[in-house]
Amino acid sequence: MLMTTSKGNAYDVALENFDSAADQMGLDKDTREMIKYPERILMVTVPVRMDDGHIHRFEGYRVQHSSVRGPAKGGIRYHPQVTLDEVKALATWMTWKCAVVNIPFGGAKGGITCDPKHMSQGELERMTRRYTSAILPLIGPEQDIPAPDVYTNPQTMAWIMDTYSMTKGYPIPGVVTGKPICLGGSLGRNEATGRGVFYTIECACEHLHLPLKGATVAVQGFGNAGSIAAQLLHEAGAKIIAVSDSTGCVYNPNGLNIPELIHMKALCGHVEGFPESEPLAPADLLALNCDILVPAALENTIHTDNVSTVRARIVAEAANGPLTPAADRVLESKGVFVIPDILCNAGGVTVSYFEWVQDEQHLFWEAQDIYNRLERVMKTAFRDVLKIHIERNVSMRIAANMLGIGRVAEAVQIRGIYP
Repeated sequence: MLMTTSKGNAYDVALENFDSAADQMGLDKDTREMIKYPERILMVTVPVRMDDGHIHRFEGYRVQHSSVRGPAKGGIRYHPQVTLDEVKALATWMTWKCAVVNIPFGGAKGGITCDPKHMSQGELERMTRRYTSAILPLIGPEQDIPAPDVYTNPQTMAWIMDTYSMTKGYPIPGVVTGKPICLGGSLGRNEATGRGVFYTIECACEHLHLPLKGATVAVQGFGNAGSIAAQLLHEAGAKIIAVSDSTGCVYNPNGLNIPELIHMKALCGHVEGFPESEPLAPADLLALNCDILVPAALENTIHTDNVSTVRARIVAEAANGPLTPAADRVLESKGVFVIPDILCNAGGVTVSYFEWVQDEQHLFWEAQDIYNRLERVMKTAFRDVLKIHIERNVSMRIAANMLGIGRVAEAVQIRGIYP
């Protein structure tokens, strides 16, 4: 989301990643033309009556990149730096992500340019409902299924589900995923992304013969994905030596007490000032000498200006697009093992798929069933990507893109063009 020259435009990055993989595959021009670009782009004006009585106009977006393999799927984010290009990039990555883990969805994404940290609950609800009414023609359980993303949550999804259901005249829980359990949400959804990150790190450590117990880890971004991944790594015996969030960074070379840090974050809203730690400049976290680096914040945080400082052996992309293509090439040349985002953080959309299936069947699974199914999906996907990585002698990112793009290309070639 930081669109400076050195860090690049997120959509340009998505297209460059596509071209790199398509070139390796020898994908023909006709197929590229059919699957590279979004199918639909909707830009909407979202007028909201604020608490002081005045009307503020927000800009919102919903992009459907692909519905070739099934309904479009993707989150909705609220952030001051949301742009159309960012949403297009995220929708594109969602298409390949769903295909990599082989679930029958295409990619979509949505967002509103706003600052939710300075909005009341009432303002957020009115904005969400107005936005939902504006994108209503595009969404539905067989068409396009939103989910939470940056600064949106189960409550946001409940408002969307209620607004959509009220227009139809009956409850339709399958219109969104990431809902509260009482409205048809799935057990295991909240920790799904972080759990998926953990499973892929387990696979990477096994491949590299790096014992996870005792491995040192730095986590950039301590939101949902980063905190859950840190907790599971901590439970597995890894040593989390540094954690950062939007307020600051804490460091302890002997390892942070992650359960207590999660508790403090929940109470105080930040990690800064955590006992038995010392402050660290957030930029310095990336340069720590550690076994595993987990960028779990926003796009393009590792770029040409700072990639040379990265010393981790494994970079696990819990965030979407945390590396620019140029930074990716530098890490590849240094022998760093990168677990690409469309594989590493696919646990969230995988359990979203499980939730959608449960809603459609009106039959819900136990938490352990969710975990077992997720582990099986993530580790199978990792093995599929690793096989291409080894056999074709390409980076893990290109291998993941080749797998995802190949599955979408196969579907569009079989379906053809109508009319």
